[in-house]
Amino acid sequence: MSSETASTQDGALDALSSGGDSLIGMAMLGKTAAALALVIAIILLCTALLKRLGNTKRAGGQLHVVSSAAVGNRERVVIVQVEDTWLVLGVGNGRISKLHERPAPATPPVETPQTPSSFARRFSQALAHNVTQKRQGQTPSSTSETDRTP
Repeated sequence: MSSETASTQDGALDALSSGGDSLIGMAMLGKTAAALALVIAIILLCTALLKRLGNTKRAGGQLHVVSSAAVGNRERVVIVQVEDTWLVLGVGNGRISKLHERPAPATPPVETPQTPSSFARRFSQALAHNVTQKRQGQTPSSTSETDRTP
């Protein structure tokens, strides 16, 4: 009986060792995946920090974009302040050309708020009208043909 017990134990040990190899392989795969996830998380964290800190002024604050306007699909006119001088630059197709140079004014330009377009005005009025009706417990009425025409 001891020979049968010994052969059974040897078979069990062989099965356990082959199963153990697969468990060790799975553990290594899990550790590798965890390490990869950690590296990706560090990269994403560094990217977020660089984006947040990247908006600081460079070049000692001597260069400042005052205004910019699109002229075409890829062309822009940009006003840049360098120390006490304004440069009007044309930017497009990988080239920058100086269009004009003038001394900077003593006071910074005041930005005027843009007037909303007729669509934006009508849309905001319609939203305000719907909100007041909902607050009063009414449902908004259906639009008529006169409301749809510009």
